[in-house]
Amino acid sequence: MRKRKEKTVGTSSVARLVKAALALLLAATAVSCASGGYTVTEITRSRILVDERYDKMPDAGAAAMIEPYRQVVDSIMCPVMGFSAKYMSAERPESELSNLLADILVWAGKDYNEKPVMGVYNMGGIRASLPKGKVTYGDVLEVAPFENKICFITLKGESLIRLFEQMAGTGGEGVSYGVELLITSDKRLLSARLNGEEIKSDAEYRIATIDYLAQGNDKMTAFTEGYNLNSPKEESNDTRYIISAYFKAMMAQGKTVDSNVEGRIRKK
Repeated sequence: MRKRKEKTVGTSSVARLVKAALALLLAATAVSCASGGYTVTEITRSRILVDERYDKMPDAGAAAMIEPYRQVVDSIMCPVMGFSAKYMSAERPESELSNLLADILVWAGKDYNEKPVMGVYNMGGIRASLPKGKVTYGDVLEVAPFENKICFITLKGESLIRLFEQMAGTGGEGVSYGVELLITSDKRLLSARLNGEEIKSDAEYRIATIDYLAQGNDKMTAFTEGYNLNSPKEESNDTRYIISAYFKAMMAQGKTVDSNVEGRIRKK
């Protein structure tokens, strides 16, 4: 799904309103079940792509129903955070978007009096692609919809090697500039370098990541061997706000955000 160049979720006002309505419906259902003493016994789901196709033949009744909510939704979702040089998606072993998000975590370190030597962003946490051109808050929210927060943790070199092995086992994760991993087609780590140097087993490496990963999730259990954790809990530290801040900072400097596949994670 990430390779669909026709993806337009985030540019469709109807799509956004539908998503907002669904969220409200789910919340109302949860409250109703809780107050009525019901218990959820089974959950099934399917995926429906909501995009601009629904704008081509609008239903007058549906449009009238959502009109009272349009201004509120658009006021939240439509402000422009910055500009993207190209369409960016996330895919293994490496991609423009996963590289960008890992780099943004390192960039944000200065706001926390941190100087991380690398960043890690999980592929599973990237839930949409970024469009070319204007990037709105709605676009950022679709990329990072979870309540994950930035954090910083120290790993010994031997633990960092284990982390890289675990990344190889998933086929690749988002890593920042300076990381060089070589993995096999059957997902084994062959070599690892950071900023041109081999990983030293007894050295300490300060890493910028998200709290979800620092807890050892997404098969990156080596993070649980870390220490000196700096994990702010305020909502303002959610990744969506960190990403938005980066785009706004680049826009203020007159820059368009870009990212490329550079061979950070290569397959042999």
